[in-house]
This record gives sequence, structure tokens and C-alpha cells, in this order.
Amino acid sequence: MQIQASQTLADIQKVFNDTYPYLKLEFFNKPHGVGDGSPKKDMMNTDLSIDECSSKEKSGNINIDSSVKASEIEQSFMDVFGLSVQVFRLSGDVWLETTTTDNWTLEEQNQSGKERATV
Repeated sequence: MQIQASQTLADIQKVFNDTYPYLKLEFFNKPHGVGDGSPKKDMMNTDLSIDECSSKEKSGNINIDSSVKASEIEQSFMDVFGLSVQVFRLSGDVWLETTTTDNWTLEEQNQSGKERATV
């Protein structure tokens, strides 16, 4: 995924969710530890652009290939943009942080969400 400085966090969320309809990205003001969740109160305003919220690069690439693990996506956003990101997976009609399944690939996460989605 090519990310430009002018893109909003909502733009990035849409591209990701279009690719993985049972997953979503949420951006947070503070980083989280391995296996830890992020409090809802720390969610960032998705109207912000990368230029407005990145503490590092303003443009860059994040690999969202289906074989990439959720933890790797989260780490890539931190490494490239200095942004704390959590991958969420749909379970029924609830979005769950993938904290206990961060070692699953995006394909595995998306398939699990599809199997558990409320029709």
C-alpha cells in the first residue's frame, strides 16, 4: 500500500478494509505492548492526514500482502510513520482487537472474520 502525506487515516482504513472486508485498522495516540490492547479513548481522529500525525516519514509503503502477519502490519506503521495501529477482526457483529492472534496472517484473520460474521 503506497501511502502519501495528504492521505487521511480514514483513506488508509478504507483501502485496507476494501482489501480485507472482515478486518479494519484503528490508529491510536499511544503505542501498545506486545499482546496488549489499546484503550478506545486513545483512538485518533481519522480525519487527520499522515502529514498531520506522522512523527517520521510523510510518505511510504506498507506491505498488506495476505501472507503478512497482523503484528507485522502494526510494526510497519510504527517503523515507517511512527503511528500506533491495531488490526481488528469482525466476530459476529463485534470488532475485536487481534491481540491474541497477532501471529496470524491477514488471510487467516480475514477468513476467521468471514466465518464468524453475522449474516
